[in-house]
This record gives sequence, structure tokens and C-alpha cells, in this order.
Amino acid sequence: MVLEATGGYEAAVAAELQAEGLTIAVVNPRQARDFAKSMGVLAKTDQVDARALRDFANVIASHPQRRRYVRRLPDERRSQLAALVVRRRQLMDMRVAEANRLALAHKAARKSVTAILKALDKQLAGVDADIDRQMREHFADLLKWLDTVKGVGPVLMSTLAAMLPELGRLSGRAISALVGVAPLACDSGEHRGKRRTWGGRSEVRTVMYMATLSAVKYNPVLKPFHRRLIAAGKPPKVALVACMRKLLVILNAMVRDQAPWDPKKSHQPA
Repeated sequence: MVLEATGGYEAAVAAELQAEGLTIAVVNPRQARDFAKSMGVLAKTDQVDARALRDFANVIASHPQRRRYVRRLPDERRSQLAALVVRRRQLMDMRVAEANRLALAHKAARKSVTAILKALDKQLAGVDADIDRQMREHFADLLKWLDTVKGVGPVLMSTLAAMLPELGRLSGRAISALVGVAPLACDSGEHRGKRRTWGGRSEVRTVMYMATLSAVKYNPVLKPFHRRLIAAGKPPKVALVACMRKLLVILNAMVRDQAPWDPKKSHQPA
């Protein structure tokens, strides 16, 4: 069966269907719509979408790489960690919004904004403690390996554990494409288009971006790599994305090899 991702609303349905022994693929709505267009279906109604999803399911069912599309059975421990990671991000978004309001708040409203900030800080401390406990109890090995890398902090480690269960199981190129930090070709005949990164898991990519900003300053491998790219004339953003990809590939290899950080070994991708 094929379901469209709907911002999390599909998760419970998918889990229930899997519990009944059905094979489920959860696809990006853009993929489903692009498939419908490729079949000449331009109209969009619930009935049309349902027929297109049925046809999409038939294609996936007979695809030679069918397993790539099949949703994994939910891991309860990882699901709990993911819920906490998502909640932390929500609280951080709310805190940033309130902090911005405080800067411009009238003195009559400042007390209210300050009270909300204190409440959010208390909630964040509680969620951080829960995430730390989950990591130490259920992802101790991952924590042990990744904690040896300069630039990789608790937020990135918990995000990778929760949102990227494929870490260490895919090649460096595949894991980069999955997160959305791999440059994609745009060629046709003799034309060579500009390589761009797009798609992938934005929640992982966002945290990777923040971690890489620190890593290019302090990590003994990424710092000189970043400097070489800048010296070669690469735009700052392109250089940073390249460092994000290199960091992700290194972490992927470390988890694959079940080994701590070793700058001399460099953890070559599979």
C-alpha cells in the first residue's frame, strides 16, 4: 500500500496497517504528483489522486529496488526519541519568537513575555534531560562514537539517532542524498547544468548546518578542508555545504565501522 506523507498524520495509520501485516510505502506528495503528471493525469481531485496512488503502488510493487520504498517497522525507542527531538525544536522556535518580541515589547507586556520565556526554558530543560536519558539508555554506542568528533554536540547526535536510522547502513553518497547535501546533476546532451542540492530530510540538514558552522572552526579535518575550498574560490555557502557532506560521510563511516573519531584514518566511505 502507498500513502502520501501528510506532516505526521499518516504515521498512526501506517503503523496500524503494518501491524496487520501489510507492506507500506510512505511517499512524498511531490513524488506522487510527479508520477501522476508523468502518466498524463493533470486534474487533481481526491478520486484522481487515489487512482494515481494505486497505479504508483503497482509500479513500486514490481520495482527491482522495491525495498528502498518500503517503510520500516517503527522502533518504539527511536519513535520516543524522535518525539522528544521534534518537541525540542518546537520549543526552541517558540522561544526564539518570544525573545524577538521581548526586544520590542512595551513595558506593560514585558512581564508576560518574560514569564513565557521562563516557562519555555523550564520545558526545554526537562525535554533535554529526557533526550539525554534516552540517548544514554538506548543509543549509548552511537553516543560513544559520535561524541568524539569536534563540532558534533548533543543536538546533532540526538537528531541523527532519531531522524536518520539509516546512518551507517548506506554508502556515503546515498546517505548524503538522503539528507539532501549531495549535488545533483542537471545535464542534457552536451549541456552541463549547475549542480544543486535539494530535497532530503530538512530536519537533519538544518541541524547539520549549525553543527558544521562550529566544525569548520575547530575540527582538525574540516577546518583545513573549508579553508582550501574558500581559497579555491568556492562561494562560502557552497564550501559550507561541501563540509556538511564531508562531516556526514565521516559520521556515517564511523557508525558503519563502530569506531571513534580518528583524523588519521579519515573513515573512508564505503
